[in-house]
Amino acid sequence: MQWSYQELRRRLMAADLWPEGRMARLACYLGGLAAVLYALQKLLSLFAPSWGEHLSGWVEFLAFVAAVLFSVLAFRWLKRRILWRLRNRLIVTYVFIGVIPAVLLVAMTLITLYGFAGQFAVYLVTSEVHSQLRSLEAVNAAVGNELAARIERGENPAAESLAGLRKRDRVWGRRRVFAWLGNKPLPLPDELQGATPTFPDFVKGRFQEIVRDRDALHLRVATSLTLQSGQLTVVTSEPFDRDLVSKIATDLGEITLYEPEITLDEKPSKEEVNPSTPGSKGTASSAEEKSTRGVSFSSNRPNGQDVQIRANNQDLQPIFAVGSVAAASGRFDEEIWFGTPLTVMDWKTGKVLDGGAIVRVRTRPSILYGHLFAALGEFVQGVAYILLGIAIFFAIIELIALIIGTRMTRTVTAAVAQLHEATKHIDRGDFSHRIPVKSKDQLAELAVSFNSMTASIEKLIQEQKEKQRLENELAIAQEVQAQLFPRQVSELESLEVHGFCRPARTVSGDYYDFVTASSHKLILAVGDISGKGISAALLMATIHSAVRAYSIEHLPQMREPIAVGAVAGSGRMMATWPEGAEVSPAALLALLNHQLYESTPPEKYATLFLGIYDGRTHHLSYSNGGHLPPILIGEDGSVRRLEAGGTVIGLFDNMTYGEGAVEMRPGEIFVAYSDGVTEPENDFGEFGEERLIQLVRENRRLPLAQISQIVTMAVDDWIGDNEQPDDVTLVLARAR
Repeated sequence: MQWSYQELRRRLMAADLWPEGRMARLACYLGGLAAVLYALQKLLSLFAPSWGEHLSGWVEFLAFVAAVLFSVLAFRWLKRRILWRLRNRLIVTYVFIGVIPAVLLVAMTLITLYGFAGQFAVYLVTSEVHSQLRSLEAVNAAVGNELAARIERGENPAAESLAGLRKRDRVWGRRRVFAWLGNKPLPLPDELQGATPTFPDFVKGRFQEIVRDRDALHLRVATSLTLQSGQLTVVTSEPFDRDLVSKIATDLGEITLYEPEITLDEKPSKEEVNPSTPGSKGTASSAEEKSTRGVSFSSNRPNGQDVQIRANNQDLQPIFAVGSVAAASGRFDEEIWFGTPLTVMDWKTGKVLDGGAIVRVRTRPSILYGHLFAALGEFVQGVAYILLGIAIFFAIIELIALIIGTRMTRTVTAAVAQLHEATKHIDRGDFSHRIPVKSKDQLAELAVSFNSMTASIEKLIQEQKEKQRLENELAIAQEVQAQLFPRQVSELESLEVHGFCRPARTVSGDYYDFVTASSHKLILAVGDISGKGISAALLMATIHSAVRAYSIEHLPQMREPIAVGAVAGSGRMMATWPEGAEVSPAALLALLNHQLYESTPPEKYATLFLGIYDGRTHHLSYSNGGHLPPILIGEDGSVRRLEAGGTVIGLFDNMTYGEGAVEMRPGEIFVAYSDGVTEPENDFGEFGEERLIQLVRENRRLPLAQISQIVTMAVDDWIGDNEQPDDVTLVLARAR
């Protein structure tokens, strides 16, 4: 027994049928539980039938869930077994792309043609009904005008034209005309006058509908005319009965009229309701006479199945069925069965009845084509042969496409197999493997591309290593540059300062610094280097070093340089200064300009603002080398711009720079910034200097670090999800 179980398990696992996943185990468990409960139900039904009935619901539920799970598992198994090979997948793809759409197209075409034919058959019936209504309306309007003229002249109401029409047209032998002046019926001299219908108080103008009056259907039109003596209403009515519908059914097929029925008492036989059945020509009428309001009807469809017709949740019974379906003219001339509801109004209330009536038409395509192409003659048969030829042509093309697609799968799958084998070599690090190229198609180009790729992989690996090395060097450069920015600032008693710089890339081309010149002097430097990246960062480091080197206390005091130049052939700077002069921002800019001009390419330059704050006098002397003018925002919100200076540094040699001086009043804030603060754009334009001034003005009493954070957050919100376009640098100082 143990050997049999192991052997069975081994074979099932080899066939990939052994339940290994959770879903498979659950499906087997539910299936087994359903089988056990089913056996228990059968056993209990012998002794306690009520208990067995209680278990039947659980058995059905568990069996249904197990069947669903097994269906999913079967689909997965077929997918693994059949669709694992690429060739099978391509064949299935061709079937879904080429065959199934064609089958669906053919099915949709047949359904559409069937629906169109049925709608056309119904249209022939309804259009004839509306034609009868229009005919009634025309005569009714003429009779109404004739009666109106007689009444206006004071004569007896009589419709002489109606009498002549009855003599000339046999159809008018079954039509009735009624008239009311106000709501009083007029005694028309009409031999067909019978039971007068109720006065249609709902008719205000022209009316033409199928109505139900005294449990019968009528084609009825009405015309209402306003006279001096009152409102004249003329109504013409014709029974909507077997005689009328039989004329419509001529050369069309079988037409059956149904009305909604609420109760179901009995069901007549097919012979009683189907007048087209041989030998039952006289029984159709008797069936109509025998049918009561409590009889439902099942129509006999061409395939022999009974179909119960319902409308608005009510059973329908046939009023009558007239005409017969002609014999088929060909193999594809099958019967067409179609129905449509008719709008029926209640004559007493003027409201549309719920359910109304339904007309069912049974005919054949050949009859409909005869009506549709009656004027084309034999041309219709030619069109049919042309359409048949087109269908055969497309079927041949579809078959050829399927054969070619199946054969092409071998070429595709062979190329894929070669690529799969080549990827194994690449996975092992064997970049010398090459795929043999034996053709000149796109698959061969793919093999050539793969061979080229293997030759490029090693080069890409080397480039990746080089890129990693550069990224490491950039990280080191970022760390070094972070050391250049002042981390601990020795503030003066009368001045607090704060600086912030965030690069757009790894390293920044913006520059700011606070240099203590003496116990009561502080140098403020803010600059922006042209360009971005490593080159801008290197130039920023150069300016940083030069500013600090030229600003130390032990340099000779300077106001204006007597001579600034380079010793010929030495590459060294020489400067002479008058003794006793004070430190000058303009002189520092001139010296830095000459150094950058000599040591950088022509396209490299920088903007630089240098200011020296004297804590004893609260004066700020400054010179601006092409940088955005810093601003001073007073306690009262006033704004002063520091614009004295000259052009950018490093672009032209032998430049002189102007110098300005301002007194910083207590509480006044110094704001210096780069274009990365004011020039970011969104859909509303640039961030702008005015928005920066407004933010600082509104928050001027907060700590400088918090003001800087508010400004940078506003810039970030302005940029949104876009990339930061430039370095963001902000320097703040507040006089105490």
